[in-house]
Amino acid sequence: MTITQLKYILAVAEHKNFTVASEHCFVTQPTLSMQIQKLEDELDVVIFNRAKKPISLTEIGEKIVFQAKTIVEESNRINDIVDQQKGYIGGEFKIAIIPTIMPTLLPMFLKTFNNRHPKVNLQIEELTTEECIKKLTDGHIDAAIAATPLENPSIKEKPLYYEPFVGFVPNSHKLSKNKLLCVDELDADDILLLKDGHCFKESILNMCSSFNSANAKSFRLESGSFDTLIKLAKENLGMTLLPYLHSLDLSSEDKTLLREFEKPVPAREVSLLYHKSQLKMQLIEALKTTIDGIVRGAISFNDVKIISPIAKKK
Repeated sequence: MTITQLKYILAVAEHKNFTVASEHCFVTQPTLSMQIQKLEDELDVVIFNRAKKPISLTEIGEKIVFQAKTIVEESNRINDIVDQQKGYIGGEFKIAIIPTIMPTLLPMFLKTFNNRHPKVNLQIEELTTEECIKKLTDGHIDAAIAATPLENPSIKEKPLYYEPFVGFVPNSHKLSKNKLLCVDELDADDILLLKDGHCFKESILNMCSSFNSANAKSFRLESGSFDTLIKLAKENLGMTLLPYLHSLDLSSEDKTLLREFEKPVPAREVSLLYHKSQLKMQLIEALKTTIDGIVRGAISFNDVKIISPIAKKK
């Protein structure tokens, strides 16, 4: 039995196809199939039900895959231990950032991180929170930045900062004359929201005192970007809520429509996520230190109330 064979098994279990799995493992399909067959012969069991399309795991195969994940993770830890002992901060580092954080946070820290750690091959992609968790669990990324808490036992969370919500209220809106917004006065049916799949939308719905789609107005507008929500609000189609960092880039004219909240200010907790196996911790700590040093100067709020990004069960 070899680590390579276990990696091949994990690839087939994930992709449910020998050809696709071989492509992801950068070997030929016959080589991958032969190694898996060799392991099955050694263990005298059948790991995959090849008669089904797509390929599925047998009952014993599921148990083997579960254990194989642990073994492969632990084998990766050996290289990680050596790198940490040497104090080496370099190599490939894959991270994902959710869409409501990426546009504002990434430009703030990317150049500084690259300058401080030129030996790191940083690979960044934009994913939803659900996609981040899946890729972290499957070992396809090393870390992610998302709103927390997520209450996922497989994921560790290191809070980076607390980002307040800010109201963007057009002059025609009933709350425009308020110097400060009160959470109890908000009605989700009167707020322009992001589309489903964005945890920022779930945070707003969790925060609002009322949300009853049956009594909603004759139209409901949702968008995939804050910029579109701002434009819609300026057309007097409702108010919207923004993360504080997004509000910093608004024009002077648009900033006059911003309204902060009464204390404790509703906010989201933004954290660095990583797998419970805690691999590449020296890189994760380096990223956290860089972001800490930059964001601390932009956000100095402390009297906040963290709003959960987890969708409430109806």
